[in-house]
Amino acid sequence: MGAVSPVPFADHVLMEKVEQRIIQPTISGFKKESITYKGFVFIGLMIVNQEPYVIEYNVRMGDPETEVVLPRIKSDLLRHLSAFAKAELNKEQLEIDSRSATTVMCVSGGYPEAYEKGKVITGINEIEDSIVFHAGTTVKDGAVVTNGGRVIAVTSYGEDFKQALKKSYQNVKQLQFDKMYYRSDIGFDL
Repeated sequence: MGAVSPVPFADHVLMEKVEQRIIQPTISGFKKESITYKGFVFIGLMIVNQEPYVIEYNVRMGDPETEVVLPRIKSDLLRHLSAFAKAELNKEQLEIDSRSATTVMCVSGGYPEAYEKGKVITGINEIEDSIVFHAGTTVKDGAVVTNGGRVIAVTSYGEDFKQALKKSYQNVKQLQFDKMYYRSDIGFDL
């Protein structure tokens, strides 16, 4: 596979297991079932004792995964998608940023169950050296306010996973809205 591992535990041995035990059988399954699949297949994995297990298949880019995957694509994504539509993807060279990236999602209090909308969000302009993705926001009376459960994702690059995660958490702390919540324990077990 030859790609730089974005997370510490995804070494060459694990990535080979993923390719041989999950990716290749998935593609072979499409062929065996005569499925001409065109689109994204996002495979959610769980790693137990260095063994990969599929927990879900998504036939779309998921959220918040997209917010960490797409920023690492250095080459022209639109050109790749156009080539894909023309069945010429094999002519494309995908370039991936070697830096690690992390995303922290800020959600409305109560999410994924009942939550209130219309909470004024402050601090967006204070975020530096990160990408802010508006997931569940809108503008009301000139102010950015919450309008969904998943509100804002903050994505940061770093030379390694820990540096990227630290930057994402530093920038999330700049944001404020009533009953804002984000997981503060993600990534520290790596």
